[in-house]
Amino acid sequence: MKKTMIILAFATMGLSVFANGPKASKSETLKVDATKSTAKWHAEKVTGKHDGTVKVSGGTIIVDGTKLVGGTIEMDMTSIENTDMQGEYHDKLIGHLKSDDFFSVANHPKATLVIKKAEVIKDKKGAENMNITADLTIKGITKEITFPAIVVVKKGEVTANADLNIDRTKYDIKYGSKSFFEGIGDKAINDEFNIKVRVVAVK
Repeated sequence: MKKTMIILAFATMGLSVFANGPKASKSETLKVDATKSTAKWHAEKVTGKHDGTVKVSGGTIIVDGTKLVGGTIEMDMTSIENTDMQGEYHDKLIGHLKSDDFFSVANHPKATLVIKKAEVIKDKKGAENMNITADLTIKGITKEITFPAIVVVKKGEVTANADLNIDRTKYDIKYGSKSFFEGIGDKAINDEFNIKVRVVAVK
């Protein structure tokens, strides 16, 4: 009888531990919809500025319930485009951006953003509601960056909008930088460029 009671006691303890143990993760992976996702860039120099686009080509977003927990966003650098010029000057600019002076597209056709951490910003409803820490890889060089974003997680879909300022010299893009070349005067190009990214991911 005592043995039976002991066995039942251990069985009950086992069930209790199982019931109160760590909950299984509800994380799920959504696929980035390249047809709905966009990336627009803006760069400035002493004598003017240029705007353009680059295609978001794929990736995944990982969520746990309504929380963003990770993901990878890929951009096709071969698709880099300029939207403020046409004709000969447009073609020259695109050729230069794809060259080794800038993004070295032949050797590095893809840029990636790997999300490592996403923290909620309190009292920021309707504005940037998250701080995202990620590894950004451009031209084969990876650097950690942190930036605010507007992230909305719904059942079966995630939308994220972010506005990033990127120091190109950290990715060995030094052409026209007055930080590295003295006396270039009005030929200088700003070290930072801006990119506005909208990512949509679905099941």
